[in-house]
Amino acid sequence: MREFHWFCLEHVRAYNASWDYYKGMSPEEIEAATREDSSWQRPTWPLGQNGRAARLEEAIEAELHAFAFGKRPQKKPPASDTPAELRDPLNVFGLAWPVTLEMVKTRYKELVKRHHPDIHHGDAAAEERLKTINLAYAALRGKLTMSPQPDAYAASP
Repeated sequence: MREFHWFCLEHVRAYNASWDYYKGMSPEEIEAATREDSSWQRPTWPLGQNGRAARLEEAIEAELHAFAFGKRPQKKPPASDTPAELRDPLNVFGLAWPVTLEMVKTRYKELVKRHHPDIHHGDAAAEERLKTINLAYAALRGKLTMSPQPDAYAASP
């Protein structure tokens, strides 16, 4: 690393023309090195693999439930004490009342990962599903707020 070569322009051209990083490598080794260089020697995996696994898991659970009980599981109907404006958003998220903001955030992250259009290669139906999820999240987030903290600066009697 600390060794330097001082060449004239003619010798620089000759030196560069004779230098070959892949010299002595097989075509398979060259291909492997090229692939590693394209991702900066970092591990990679196919896009959307996790979302596909989650959908597959849900399908397997539904089939096992059908095998064990003779029918597929039904989504729970919303409870009667559920606020009317939250029934549809809760159905989109598959949650039952009562819920917390943390539960909604966790479910939102799961649904976005599963239904993102990039995972489905730009599918228009997935894009519409994601829009529905975003609208439901906005409605739930607006209604479910954290409990306010007591005012530390309130005047004492």
